[in-house]
Amino acid sequence: MKSKPFSGAGATQGLETYLVGGAVRDHLLGRTTHEYDYVVVGVSVEAMLARGFRQVGKDFPVFLHPETQDEYALARTERKTAPGYHGFQVQAHPDVTLEDDLRRRDLTINAIAMDAEGRIIDPHGGQADLEARVLRHVSPAFAEDPVRILRLARFAARLADLGFQVAEETQALMRRMVDAGEVDALVPERVWQEMARALGETQPSCFFEVLRDSGALARLLPEVDRLWGVPQTQKWHPEIDTGVHAMLVIDMAARLSPELEIRFAALCHDLGKGTTPPEILPSHHGHEERGLPMVESISARFRVPNRCRELAHLTTAQHGRIHKVDELRASTILDVFERTDAFRRPKRFEQLLVACEADFRGRGGYAERPYPQADVWRRLLQAVTAVDASAIAHAESEPRLIPERIRAARLAAIKHARPDMMTTPS
Repeated sequence: MKSKPFSGAGATQGLETYLVGGAVRDHLLGRTTHEYDYVVVGVSVEAMLARGFRQVGKDFPVFLHPETQDEYALARTERKTAPGYHGFQVQAHPDVTLEDDLRRRDLTINAIAMDAEGRIIDPHGGQADLEARVLRHVSPAFAEDPVRILRLARFAARLADLGFQVAEETQALMRRMVDAGEVDALVPERVWQEMARALGETQPSCFFEVLRDSGALARLLPEVDRLWGVPQTQKWHPEIDTGVHAMLVIDMAARLSPELEIRFAALCHDLGKGTTPPEILPSHHGHEERGLPMVESISARFRVPNRCRELAHLTTAQHGRIHKVDELRASTILDVFERTDAFRRPKRFEQLLVACEADFRGRGGYAERPYPQADVWRRLLQAVTAVDASAIAHAESEPRLIPERIRAARLAAIKHARPDMMTTPS
């Protein structure tokens, strides 16, 4: 926490102001925080504006401090009036107390406040739950907002390294919420927002596992949920279960890269295995092609950014070939380069290689194994890129033969640069 969380006090002089939420939680956990949210008690909107605060909240009064730009919200209460995420009536007026405001929050560890003297206000046992490493809802009002299921799952991913677990009564409450259809009312943009933030954590698998345990994953991402219980060949997948593999892969992707595109591609790469015909299990022949419509469906459903959708599509389609580079003909290797647009978009091709490395190393006992295939592909792309297509086109007198000449030169470059064969699991 920065040394003076109540800095810029000129505009807040005389106000009853408290630091709340994540900044207090992270301070008590000894973690660095970069976001500071404050609650102001006993004042009106007009009084805040008169002090120079700029109002930015649409559904309830939230203001930016005129000097620090930190967020200050009026203490408020919420009352459920309709199903779903938007079905709330918000009241923010001078009579709302700090305790009223903390009572409406989602988890006990987020319902702790600190005053300007550093005193902790903790009416719901948040400090005890921090000590016990428990994620617990503040009150039955948790059930009124389905977004809280997503937020709790995200906090599970964020705090996984500290060993936080969901309280049994909270898990049971979330199951009842799912059974009541509350999750079905979530807006796609908010689901993606929480999913993307969870994928940005160091152990994103916890997000999906918490959703699965509550039943929410089957409603939101049935394509992912159905992977559990689907067997794979033990020789290449000691973990056997496809759902377990998917979680190992996204955690490995988080270890290898901070990029959201790579992590989303890791999540999606094996979706087709969930629809493998039972009679061919544990083989998954054709799962790449079967997975492509699912990548497109998830991307459309949650309005996933194109850069994430595109890499997930390429990873799903090509990861088998990327793993088997030693078995491919030169023409197939060139086909991979062309299908992935590697010549024009080498950075995205590099992202594809990292996603495939996460797939390879996201298996039981494989986490520390090398992935030489990636370096082979890099050398081959460098060799093919070195082919001077412009010179070939300039030297060829027959325009119709130019594509054929360029392709022949690229194939020759691949054959010349290709290393000795190596053993690579599929």
